[in-house]
Amino acid sequence: MYHKHRERLLQQLAESRTAAVIPTASHKVRNHDCEYRFRPSSDFWYLTGFSEPESVLVLLPDGIASDEEDSKEIKSVLFLRERNPQVETWTGRRLGLELAPDSLGVDEARNIDELWTALPLLLKGYERIMYRSGLEEEFDREINGVVKRLRGLARGGIMPPIELVDTATSLHELRLFKTDEELALMRRGAEITAEAHRAAMSTCQPGMNEYEIDALLEYTFRRRGSTGAAYTSIVAGGENACVLHYVENNSPLQDGELLLIDAGAEVDYYATDVTRTFPINGQFNEEQRAIYELVLEAEQAGIDTARPGVEHKAIHKAALGVLVRGLLRLGLLEGTEESVHEDQSFRRFFMHGTSHWLGLDVHDCGAYTVAESSRQLEPGMVFTVEPGIYIDADDESVEARWRGIGVRIEDDVLITPEGNEVLTAGIPRSVQEVEDACKSGALETMV
Repeated sequence: MYHKHRERLLQQLAESRTAAVIPTASHKVRNHDCEYRFRPSSDFWYLTGFSEPESVLVLLPDGIASDEEDSKEIKSVLFLRERNPQVETWTGRRLGLELAPDSLGVDEARNIDELWTALPLLLKGYERIMYRSGLEEEFDREINGVVKRLRGLARGGIMPPIELVDTATSLHELRLFKTDEELALMRRGAEITAEAHRAAMSTCQPGMNEYEIDALLEYTFRRRGSTGAAYTSIVAGGENACVLHYVENNSPLQDGELLLIDAGAEVDYYATDVTRTFPINGQFNEEQRAIYELVLEAEQAGIDTARPGVEHKAIHKAALGVLVRGLLRLGLLEGTEESVHEDQSFRRFFMHGTSHWLGLDVHDCGAYTVAESSRQLEPGMVFTVEPGIYIDADDESVEARWRGIGVRIEDDVLITPEGNEVLTAGIPRSVQEVEDACKSGALETMV
């Protein structure tokens, strides 16, 4: 899969005489001398499938000759760490230079310590260098130094690079369209995420704490072989659900309130992004049910809209239209549908977008507009549909019975040639499905 990704990018690079320098992420300090668990950069992983730090991929569409007797053209060079048994005893095993070409399918492997010496020679003669700046300050400085040295060669008749090209122009457009292999990983993530959400519904009861459900989600993700949560899980009981990015996850769960969970598993670094909202005691009350069914109707309208040739913004428009009409019907908004859209009074209760791309990043890369117009959906694109209604607990402009209700429903959708496929359809969604899942007691058989 990663070899195919490299080949497609190399074809694009060749058209514009562009070389690419794609570093992985660096270690991030959590506190003092403790680091976060390492996660490779998404661009680097997409092209290599290699998870070690201190690594850089260089792609050369014109190729270079190898030093071997049966000389071959080298178009991909991976810089990585040498084997070092003493260091590996402390920090873990390394692949090493000898095994890297066969293991990863790259043409050549070199010592990362040689990167800045070798890079000017490898990039010589290319008009453009693809590199995403602004992520690692030290790496930016070194790249700028390489470009300066290359420009110094112009006096010798060698064409220096005329610009640094961002990865968004080519690489991120490739990442926007998922291959069958990528979709298989995302479907696996959806299966694991479904199990985790079902476990949360069946286990939750008044008197528990949000952190217990948070721990259950993480346990299920890791138990099923994923790399963990794709993002910090939101486990928001009661009025906490009205805080869009609530991540404290440490409040008691109260009888008669709702629990909003926004959580998804990550499989081989491909993300799932799902939100479900359900009653802590297993039974919606009248007001909760009314809001829930309205959000569900809006989500379904967005999903039904998503098909090839439709603009991406149409998903939001369809969902928003349903929400506005429903909020007017329930008396939570005043005026007409036209006036509410014009003055945007709906933003008191629905203040975010309805959809974003999904892939190696939760908010995945890829342009949303083309030629200043909303992008048309095409087969292979994956995105979320996630409307919500959030009624602040302190909002005295609405009746007390509505206050503190927060509902969001979110699924992951793939555009197919015929229409769409909801990758996360296996997670309870209707009122009846959710209430049944809350009563199922499935956790006993899962553990």
